[in-house]
Amino acid sequence: MKLYDYPDCPFAQKVRVVLVEKELEYETVFVDLRTGEHRQNAEFLKLNPYGKVPVLIDDDVVVYDSTIINEYLENEYPHPALMPEDSSARARVRTLEDYCDNSFLPSAGFVQAELSKPAAEQDAERLGRYRTELTRGLKRLEGFLAGKEYLVGEFSLADVAFVPAIMILPRLGIDVDPALRSVTAWISRLKQRPSVQSLER
Repeated sequence: MKLYDYPDCPFAQKVRVVLVEKELEYETVFVDLRTGEHRQNAEFLKLNPYGKVPVLIDDDVVVYDSTIINEYLENEYPHPALMPEDSSARARVRTLEDYCDNSFLPSAGFVQAELSKPAAEQDAERLGRYRTELTRGLKRLEGFLAGKEYLVGEFSLADVAFVPAIMILPRLGIDVDPALRSVTAWISRLKQRPSVQSLER
């Protein structure tokens, strides 16, 4: 099994968490996004015409897009299960992952990009807007987590989706409101998982 990867890519991180959770061995193929290799390497573009990481190769199967890769891994290697059996709960997992991929993670990325600029060039209005979006997202998650250890009960692909952004909240200048007790406890549980800790190595 090979994973075409860039260490700081949150979508590649999602896949790495699942690979560790399922104790799957894989080889990493580094794709340098900083130099534009993902758009210039003809062999890589044959694997993913969009020129994005991650891409997974499992024997003769080629899968790209983190959500599709993780569902493939769940179907092909079902233990431990990262999707609930109940169809309505599975739908909640997919809905939460979609929200994360299209709103929460991009907001974190925008803040990170802004903070990477020299202080004099940072757009304070943009920073404030996306930090507010992240804070609003955490409040939304508080409702999903009420009375549960994880977003849909057991640890699932929904939780995995949020891990890359959750892990860098302090660097983004986001302090989790202590009143969000369920979110605070959830973040603590996530950080205790070996799969999440593996991202920091």
